[in-house]
Amino acid sequence: MGPLSGVLSEAWALYRRHASHFIVISFAIYLVISVVNALLAWSLGGAGVIIGWVITFVGMYLLQAALVTAVQDVRDGRVDLDLRATVSAALPFVGAVTVASILASIGIAVGIFLLIVPGLILITYWSLIVPEIVIGRSGPFDAFSRSWRTVSGYGWNVFATFILVFLALLVGEIVLALILSVLPVAWRNLISDLVVGTLVTPYIAAVVTLVYYRLTAAHSGQGQPGQAEPGQGGYGQYSGDERA
Repeated sequence: MGPLSGVLSEAWALYRRHASHFIVISFAIYLVISVVNALLAWSLGGAGVIIGWVITFVGMYLLQAALVTAVQDVRDGRVDLDLRATVSAALPFVGAVTVASILASIGIAVGIFLLIVPGLILITYWSLIVPEIVIGRSGPFDAFSRSWRTVSGYGWNVFATFILVFLALLVGEIVLALILSVLPVAWRNLISDLVVGTLVTPYIAAVVTLVYYRLTAAHSGQGQPGQAEPGQGGYGQYSGDERA
C-alpha cells in the first residue's frame, strides 16, 4: 500500500474524535473576525471595511496555522493544548504562513491562467507549505522547496487525495445550498460561509497535516504512519520535523 492509503478515513476518524475541539477553534477565530469587522464598519465606515478585509485575510492564515497546530497536538489521542494555548502556539507562524500563502496563490493563479496544468502541479506540490512552516519550522521561502521535496515521488497520490476531498466538499456544499435555498441570498451566503468555514476547514487541515506526516515518514524510511504502537493513541506519534 502507498503511504497515503486510508489517509482520508484516518483524517475523518481524527476529526470525529476531536470535532468539538476543532470546531471551537474555527468558530472562535471566525467569530472574533466577524465581530471586529462589524465594529470597524460601524465606527469607521468604508475605511473600517477595508481594514476589516486585511484582518480577515490575516485571520484566515491564523486559522490555518492554528488548525495544523491542533491536529499535530491531538495525534497522540489526547488534547494537550486548549483554545488559548493553540492560538498562542500558532501566532509565531502567522507571518510566515501569510507570506508563503500569498506567494503560492500568485504562482498558482499564474500557472492556471497560462495553461491550467502548471497551476494544478503547483497546487499539488505546494500543498504542504503550511505544515512545513508550523511543524517543520521552515521559513516562508524554504517551505516551497521543502513541500516540493516532500510531495516528490507521490505527486499523483497527493493530487488524487485532494481531488477526492474536493469532490466530497462539492457534494456537501450542494446539499447545504439546497437546504438553505428557502432563505434570502444574504442570509444563505452568510450561513453557508460560516458552516463551511467552521465545520469543513478543520477536516481539510487534518488531511493536509496527515499527508505531511505520512510522506515525511515515507521519505525517512519509516513504517506506515498512522498505526498506533502499544500504549499510544490511535493516530501514531510524530512531533517536530522528522527529517534531518
